Amino acid sequence: TPVEDYPMALTAFRGMLLAGVGHKLRLYALGRKRLLKKCEYKNLPCGVAFIRVAGDRLFVGDVRESVHVMRYRLSENLFYVLADDVVPRWLTKGEVLDYHTFVAADKFDSVFICRVPSEAKEDELGDTTGLRLRGDTTYLTDKCFKLQSLLHFHIGEIVTALERATLTSAASESIVYGTIMGSIGSFSPFLTKHELDLFTHLEMVMRSEKPPLAGREHIMFRSYYHPAKNTVDGDLCESYALLPYEDQKRIAQDFEKTPADILKHLEDIRNRIL
Repeated sequence: TPVEDYPMALTAFRGMLLAGVGHKLRLYALGRKRLLKKCEYKNLPCGVAFIRVAGDRLFVGDVRESVHVMRYRLSENLFYVLADDVVPRWLTKGEVLDYHTFVAADKFDSVFICRVPSEAKEDELGDTTGLRLRGDTTYLTDKCFKLQSLLHFHIGEIVTALERATLTSAASESIVYGTIMGSIGSFSPFLTKHELDLFTHLEMVMRSEKPPLAGREHIMFRSYYHPAKNTVDGDLCESYALLPYEDQKRIAQDFEKTPADILKHLEDIRNRIL
């Protein structure tokens, strides 16, 4: 089936093919000789980078304007924007975490997680202006819901792969990413408040105990474009094991623990992923 622009993203939706063709979102059905266009949305800003489906919600990543959360209204055979982002982001990859939440990466070496606000109740996004512009009035007049930012972290390399994955049978599910330089990393949630407090404190201590070789502040690097939010740098915490034993012991006393206890916590996190 010929199209006028590059199809940058393809996925299945309701037994049909959902395609991002340039800046247009199209729904195709299977015909005898070619695909039949059933529905089209033309108001995306620049170009579709990826499409992810969660139930009846579509998470459409734009190459320059972050993610648009969309729905398909079957009764009128049209797409409309349920929520969009307030921050322009040049996206590379994205993945859905649940019905309300997604993770994505941009061309400026950052990873972020956003959530659809709880007020965005499915099909209640109606026309409140009286313009009747094919069900998309709220987006065109900038009245749609805005995504809530939950996490932001600067990796330092462009992310080219991003997936939810379980690496071993005994491991927990985590967000695994790969970068253009060949690095592989992951984001894993803390399970307890005690664990969160421990590693947050350890990260703060390690910022002063093991400063970067270039003399740059760690927090400034991880917050290069946006402030680092709701993340702990595991690489920095792992460097605790490289300190001299006397320094390990001194730091552990602040936690009322032994160096072996802190190393055990680090190992538990590692085993949870690997």
